[in-house]
Amino acid sequence: MKTSFNFIAVLLTILLIAECSHKAIGQNIKANYDESNVPAYSLPDPFMMSDGTRVKTLDDWVKKRRPEILAFFKSEMYGKIPEGHIDVIYETLGESRVALEGLAIRKEIRVHFSANNRDLQMDILIYLPKDVPQPVPVFIGMNFYGNHTICEDPEITRTHSWARNNEAIGIKNYMASEAPRGIRAGRWPVKEILKRGYGLATIYYGDVDPDFDDGFQNGIHTLFYKSGQTKPAPDEWGSIGAWAWGLSRAMDYFVTDPEIDQNKIAVIGHSRLGKTALWAGAADERFALVISNDSGCGGAALSRRRFGETVAIINTSFPHWFCGNFKKYNNNEDKLPFDQHMLIALMAPRPVYIASAQDDRWADPKGEFLSAKNTSPVYKLFGLEGLPADQIPPVNQPVAGTISYHIRSGEHDITLYDWEQYLNFADTFLKKD
Repeated sequence: MKTSFNFIAVLLTILLIAECSHKAIGQNIKANYDESNVPAYSLPDPFMMSDGTRVKTLDDWVKKRRPEILAFFKSEMYGKIPEGHIDVIYETLGESRVALEGLAIRKEIRVHFSANNRDLQMDILIYLPKDVPQPVPVFIGMNFYGNHTICEDPEITRTHSWARNNEAIGIKNYMASEAPRGIRAGRWPVKEILKRGYGLATIYYGDVDPDFDDGFQNGIHTLFYKSGQTKPAPDEWGSIGAWAWGLSRAMDYFVTDPEIDQNKIAVIGHSRLGKTALWAGAADERFALVISNDSGCGGAALSRRRFGETVAIINTSFPHWFCGNFKKYNNNEDKLPFDQHMLIALMAPRPVYIASAQDDRWADPKGEFLSAKNTSPVYKLFGLEGLPADQIPPVNQPVAGTISYHIRSGEHDITLYDWEQYLNFADTFLKKD
């Protein structure tokens, strides 16, 4: 990225953010983990329109209610993308037809964004399986520490964007080194994905917007500022909205690549990037399948339950993630014109997989399940079953439908077990004729 981040080190001495913040912050903020203390609440009806009339037909949903709900999420939570033009250029950095010992085709695409005398670069790393019929379906998701951390492949370009310090994996002075190459391979089972006939694409989320509260002075936001503007308007995008926008710009590339099936793209994310994947899937209907892994508050979990992380906690700890208007709902969740089951409803009739972890109470597994369950009526409007379960299933026993769900044993993470379920899910919906 050409935009300079030299002054960031000073700011970050007081703004250190850990990726595993779910656990760290939970130790310092009193959060409710007792079901008996969950307040009584009433979920907004996805079928009740603002004028008091009800959705009666599929046409009512598609033409009236869905746009209304999407507009609420844009203005009150994730934020609108500002109007304005930026130049976008796609550059092929490199390509290998014999990557990973001949198992894969590797491509690196650099996306150049420019406007307002500023520019930004976002790198898309793509692996495609060899010797399978093309075009191929592809999973895309953002990563936390750089594309070079998801695989030991020495040819992956190392990120030069701002990165959170983590001396344990070799990130110092807010710049990634060679040390963490492949450090997150456990979260990205590249070879297993390729062997199942899928491609994998990933983007370092810091390429689009650095994940700390700098008042939106770096990252993609500055390219959209109007004359005299220094921060987004209260209803304009925060970082999650920006990251989701970056995923859509990757989709713009996919539609130009004949080796990628643009109609079979699955967007996936873990934790804050699970929130991002859900918003990307809601805002951009080109994503054919959406996967949320441990996304919690602001993702799949119901806000009104106030269990684990809450709206007030997330807005205080990460004030840059959502739009300014979302702060109106700190300790005021019942005033939200929506809840997260309605975010999932925006995906209908596309398949959605929501996953939780048993020991990740901060992300409220029950709240994530209830979002999926309460979305099913919208899928039924399309003639689909939705989630085929009335109660949260036993641990490690997935429930499979157009909406699928599992709760895995273990902590806040994305594991090979999770990926195996997602690949099975994709087999059902992306490989059918």
